[in-house]
Amino acid sequence: MKGFFNKYKTLSLQTWITLLVCLVLIVALSVTGFLIGRDTAKNAREAQEEKTMNIANAVSHAPAVVNGLTAAGQSAAIQSYTLEVQANTNVEYIVVMDMDHIRQSHPVEERIGQYFVGGDEDKAFTGERYTSVAEGTLGESLRSFVPILNKNDEQIGVVSVGILLDNVESVVIDQQRMVYIGTGAGMMIGILGAVILARRVKRTLHGLEPREIAQLLQEREAMLASVREGIIAINEKGTIVVANDAAKELFRRAGLMKDPIGQDSESFLKSPLLKDVLSHQKAEFDQEQLLNGIALVVSRVPVLTNGQVVGAIATFRDKSELASLVEQLTGAKHYAETLREQTHEFMNKLHVMSAMVHTESYQELQDYIKQLSNTYQKEVGSVSRIVKDPVLAGFLLNKCSQFQEHGTVVELKGDFPLPLLKDTEKMDALITIIGNLSENAYEAIADQKEKQIEMTINYINNYFYFTIKDNGPGMSNYARETLFHKGSSTKGEHRGIGMYLTKKALQELNGTISVFSEEEKGTVFEVKIPYEGDE
Repeated sequence: MKGFFNKYKTLSLQTWITLLVCLVLIVALSVTGFLIGRDTAKNAREAQEEKTMNIANAVSHAPAVVNGLTAAGQSAAIQSYTLEVQANTNVEYIVVMDMDHIRQSHPVEERIGQYFVGGDEDKAFTGERYTSVAEGTLGESLRSFVPILNKNDEQIGVVSVGILLDNVESVVIDQQRMVYIGTGAGMMIGILGAVILARRVKRTLHGLEPREIAQLLQEREAMLASVREGIIAINEKGTIVVANDAAKELFRRAGLMKDPIGQDSESFLKSPLLKDVLSHQKAEFDQEQLLNGIALVVSRVPVLTNGQVVGAIATFRDKSELASLVEQLTGAKHYAETLREQTHEFMNKLHVMSAMVHTESYQELQDYIKQLSNTYQKEVGSVSRIVKDPVLAGFLLNKCSQFQEHGTVVELKGDFPLPLLKDTEKMDALITIIGNLSENAYEAIADQKEKQIEMTINYINNYFYFTIKDNGPGMSNYARETLFHKGSSTKGEHRGIGMYLTKKALQELNGTISVFSEEEKGTVFEVKIPYEGDE
């Protein structure tokens, strides 16, 4: 039983549609056929009753019948007339009786002059017209009775016209047979149509089952929610039908608080560009677009079904976020270039030492190594004395070397060494803060004749104190107020991301930052961050 239900549940959509349509069709046509067949049978019986009654009524007014009952010796005329009518109307019998219930006509001549058989004729002799079913000498029949009146409206007899019930039922069955044949033909056509419909629905759904469609819908919703790009879709009329969470958040940042679903894309986005894709049917990638002052990078693609455009999809991101990624990648590239330069310099020094060994210039080699050692200890020792964490120390050493190679005097100070960072997950945020602040100082002194940067690092009461000072041109009050705003920069367009990322990293570490700056006197940044050291 359990296996049956499991099999029942796994029926395909095509099978479900076919069975359901066939079931509905069979039940509907069966009920309809039954009702029509019943009405047809009723109408057929009523038609036979009306036929016998009309014949009986005509016979009751026939002169041959009236005269035959009023004049003696005219019964032969009645028999001749009734046989002729009986032959022309295809009834089983026409019997004329006098007021004594004696037959004056009958299909079987031997029964003329005998009493009428059936027992249902009495009411006719009281002047009533009616139809009944009774057992006669010819068998069970449907018969109609009509009184016969003379010219003075006096009843002089009764006429009975009958059809055997077998013949009545034969007519009914013939009528019903056509109904049932039509019903059967309708069922066959309906079943064929159900199969065609099921296949068409299956093809329209690309062969997917309902559970697969539901799974795809859930996966689509999950994908739309997981991507950071804003995604919207419009139908062929330009109405927005899909918008993921990232798109709605970006719209809210742009001041568009309405739910985009159901809105006209041109009026909502204040641009016809997405709607234009429906007409020119060409994809557009990485196009810039302004939305209430927010710069977006937008890609637009038409959606085609069977060669017809049924909508369009647009994906977009805040341009400043992309600029932030570019800036981070640029920093990584600079770091890699610095490592490559140092590797090249190191290889040159190894070549020099190798040459001295081959020429047996050992004293010169010793002096050269001592010189290199002193230089290294001077550069590395100043950093490792203040910063014990090797990752931070290496990063600071690289930054200092990079700045010094470009003619910048870098001074690193500190009285309380910074220990090894216990929570290494915070390292990326610390490097972001130190890196962006040092890069900001380096760029600030780019046009100075004497370039100086001073860094101070201290670890006091579980706090990391970092101060960086430059001798650049300083900042105005407005520049200080907007320093950490996204996209705000004094260095031109597509900048202003580094200090914004610094602020985000400080918030992540629950740190604080103070800025002191005077025009033509330089800038000082003071950072305080909770720091758990690992002794």
